[in-house]
Amino acid sequence: MSEAPGAGTGKLSISSKSDPEHPLAPRAPIARFYTALVTGDLRSLQVLTEKYHQDVSLVFEISRSQLEWQVKSQASYGLSGLWALQEKLELSTPLCLAAQHGHPDCLRHLLRRGADPDLAPGAQGPLHRACLWGHSDCVELLLEHRAQPNAQSEQGTAPLRLCTSRHSLRCAELLLLHGAAVELPSEAGGDRALHVAARHRRETALGILCGQAPGAGDHSRQLFQLLVAHGADVDARDESWRSPLHRACGAANAELVRLLLRRGADANAIDYDGVSLLRPHLAVQLLLNHGSQKVWPPAFVKVLKSCAAVPEVIEVLFYSYSQIPVSQEWAEAVPPEVFQQHRPFYESLLGLAGTARSPQHLCRATVRAHFGNKCHSLIPLLPVPGALRDFLLLERQGVLL
Repeated sequence: MSEAPGAGTGKLSISSKSDPEHPLAPRAPIARFYTALVTGDLRSLQVLTEKYHQDVSLVFEISRSQLEWQVKSQASYGLSGLWALQEKLELSTPLCLAAQHGHPDCLRHLLRRGADPDLAPGAQGPLHRACLWGHSDCVELLLEHRAQPNAQSEQGTAPLRLCTSRHSLRCAELLLLHGAAVELPSEAGGDRALHVAARHRRETALGILCGQAPGAGDHSRQLFQLLVAHGADVDARDESWRSPLHRACGAANAELVRLLLRRGADANAIDYDGVSLLRPHLAVQLLLNHGSQKVWPPAFVKVLKSCAAVPEVIEVLFYSYSQIPVSQEWAEAVPPEVFQQHRPFYESLLGLAGTARSPQHLCRATVRAHFGNKCHSLIPLLPVPGALRDFLLLERQGVLL
């Protein structure tokens, strides 16, 4: 069966819905006001609101004369029908337009002049539209001006329900930080926001969060706690069988690795490609202190080949073995330029070939073997100096002795 032709758009008509308590100035150019909001022309917007006293909370009536294909009958060659001109009426506000098109400067100007951040004469309010299009700077402004994070549209949809793509992740973070309900249904009996995020991204919201690289001033800890408090599974897997812990390790996000492990995340999780969780050194240290299995000793040379440029990983992992033979193959696995860049460390490592480990290290290995996967919680309780606790917890020293 053939499909109808694509729709054609006809004339666009814009007018204002009069409010007897806030009459428009007679000279107020509605079309210019609309254009300034859609294009982000802050200067024109300032002139219109200050010189013409344009009402920042007026309601636009946007009438679109749109050609639509109307099916009349089923013909032998496919659909039989005709083009019909249909008028569609949409209600909107200045805030809705600025938020939808992602113009934070215009949005800020309107809010400062008293625009209502929750005014939603149409199907959706400003916050819904900003979230739908992933304009996190607009979401942040609206929430700072007390927009309701759980406001529902005419269809019963909350803003968080619209954060269904990667570019809207920051919008979801801001909503959660301002009290958005994770379990609020999108409509009567409908999905929850986390369910929608999982379906569209083929992964969980917690997995998305844990895959973000740490940055100054981020709110990953608060978001993690909010998600877990509302039932997020710390061991949930995505389509590649990666857990949030895989994601956090891959992003070198030691803070989230620590939080996941405290919540009981599986330290020995392996994805479909057989990749374990041993990644940059802080994550490696945390995992080993939570009982993660070490690399099989004969395969250690593979770690050197892939991680030689990050000697911190090599050092922490090397500490976790009571004994492991250092071979000439190890020296060949380190590229010459990397060896020169980290010469003191690799000289100390390769210098251990054919030697016994130090008594200090053997004592550490014995203590760690006794505590097993409780090293992270039991070693800090020992009545020993802090430097010794760090030594037992595999803190780096820079050279191997």
